[in-house]
Amino acid sequence: MRIDKFLNAVNLTKRRTVAQDMIGEGVVYINDKAVKPAKNVAVGDIITLVYLEKQMRYEVLAIPTLKSTPKSQQNLYIKELS
Repeated sequence: MRIDKFLNAVNLTKRRTVAQDMIGEGVVYINDKAVKPAKNVAVGDIITLVYLEKQMRYEVLAIPTLKSTPKSQQNLYIKELS
C-alpha cells in the first residue's frame, strides 16, 4: 500500500491530500529516509512524522485491506514508538 494511502487508512491524517502535502514538504520518513507519495509500506517499517515541536515514530504491524479503518482498530495496524 502506498504511504499516502496508508497514513489516511490508519487515521494518522484526516485526508489523503494532507498526507500528500506532508510527504511533499519532506516531513514523512520510512526507515529514516524521506519518501515520495508512491512509496510502498511494508510490515516492520518504521514511519517517522516530523512536526514543528515533536517527532512521532510508528511501527507498521499490518497493512489494512480497506480504504479506512475505525480509529478503535488503529492499534492493529501501527504501534507508537515515541
